[in-house]
Amino acid sequence: MTLTGPFAFASFAESLRAALAPCPVETDPDILLSFSRDQAPLAPAGVARALVRARSTADVVATLRFANGLGIPVVTRAAGTGLAGGANAIDGCILLSVAAMDRILRVDPGTRTAVVEPGVLNAALAAEAARQGLYYAPDPASREISTIGGNIATNAGGACCLKYGVTGDHVAALEVVLADGTRMRTGSLAAKNVAGLDLTRLLVGSEGTLAVIVEATVRLLRAPRPASTLLAFFETLERAAEAIVAMESTTDLSLLEVMDRTTVTAVEDLTHMDLDTSAAALVIAQSDAADASEAISTCERLCRAHAARDVIRTDDRAEGEMLLVARRKALPALERLGTTLLDDVAVPKPALPEMMRRIAAIAERHHLTIGTFGHAGDGNLHPTIVFPGTDGASRAVAFAAFDDIVRAAVELGGTISGEHGVGSLKRDYLGLMLGEPERALLGRIKAAFDPNGILNPGKAI
Repeated sequence: MTLTGPFAFASFAESLRAALAPCPVETDPDILLSFSRDQAPLAPAGVARALVRARSTADVVATLRFANGLGIPVVTRAAGTGLAGGANAIDGCILLSVAAMDRILRVDPGTRTAVVEPGVLNAALAAEAARQGLYYAPDPASREISTIGGNIATNAGGACCLKYGVTGDHVAALEVVLADGTRMRTGSLAAKNVAGLDLTRLLVGSEGTLAVIVEATVRLLRAPRPASTLLAFFETLERAAEAIVAMESTTDLSLLEVMDRTTVTAVEDLTHMDLDTSAAALVIAQSDAADASEAISTCERLCRAHAARDVIRTDDRAEGEMLLVARRKALPALERLGTTLLDDVAVPKPALPEMMRRIAAIAERHHLTIGTFGHAGDGNLHPTIVFPGTDGASRAVAFAAFDDIVRAAVELGGTISGEHGVGSLKRDYLGLMLGEPERALLGRIKAAFDPNGILNPGKAI
């Protein structure tokens, strides 16, 4: 590729390196391949032209000015822990890695905020906040390895969502770079701010299609009280789901999770925690309220009223964390069984029993193993389809079940994605959720931010 004008060098790589010097630029095919996709193995991924390892906002600005001037697509990524193909390469794109922008710039106890670069790991911020007696609430299962920038780009959820909300509920302000290299700030440290349109909320969850996040100001909370925890096994999925609805509607819980028999068995095979693999479902509840012990006692009564056959409870924090290991190992345990296609749907809480019935029926109809787990307290489930091999026939059956699950969620008044985002994996399902006027409006918003359409095209919207 020969360029003209200010980028008139012998090759694309030379032109890019000259425009970004001294920022590292990689063009080795093996390196590009290793950065070409996230953790959604069946989402499509193209072949990138180059990988830029940004170390500063100036590197991001230079990359976008270069790419926008030539109409080259840019896919922003950090840790690559996404689950919908949102960070997957597009043919001919520049991969813009912000993983090295990983500084916690400051923690301010006065405003209870932290200012961080996008490559900061969620767990690193949580640990720094804890050292100052504060709490960063968003807790995706990948918190040890996922970044704040990625969490914001997908509006990541987690077990804490039941009480504390999703990532976006904790974002106070952003600094971003637009497609043409313009730097822009949104939001405010003020607790209340209704000046102008809420650009911060628009950027949260936009999956790199509107701008590149280079700095985030996030809100911190006071450290929560010690939690009380309950673990209950049920004879049927329906009774477990009914107990979940009853507990969530009557008690102050910070976490309410579910795992079906398939998932529990896989976790037991991995961890040897002595879990009851004959039960149809396992429910885990936790409360950090002022009356946490009383709340968990109420949950125990409700579980037994819904035919729970075994209930374990503790007011000890360490024991509670040990019980939560079972839930955190759900996906890794299922991934050991074969190729996996992870879904992410959410339904209104009263529809949870019916959604779980439909997932079981879909597994039976397609003769597939589907391990279902998730954040049951807010109706967010992760049915994980497990199938042998990656041949075309196996993939077709898996995607047929995936399609049935997504459509069932929408039929029950739910959504095609509760927390993983749309990416490329679910973009074709946007029509189920949105009408033509809504889709057209999304396109106009995208064009206002990114007139040349270079930012993560073909993803999310």
